[in-house]
Amino acid sequence: MLVIPVKEGESIEKALKKYKKKFERTGTMKELRNRQKFTKPSVENREQKLKAIYKNKKYGSED
Repeated sequence: MLVIPVKEGESIEKALKKYKKKFERTGTMKELRNRQKFTKPSVENREQKLKAIYKNKKYGSED
């Protein structure tokens, strides 16, 4: 459960913004999306390796 302290006189928009930011940081929605489908560990590992290769090519050694 998320608890957002709201100061006296603070607008509801600002409190909502704080809530949304805190909710996003917890990763709840990301976890729910991942739980909707099952991916084999070997597939996940392969995706991570391909992502690392891509990042290394893009941001890695600059000749």
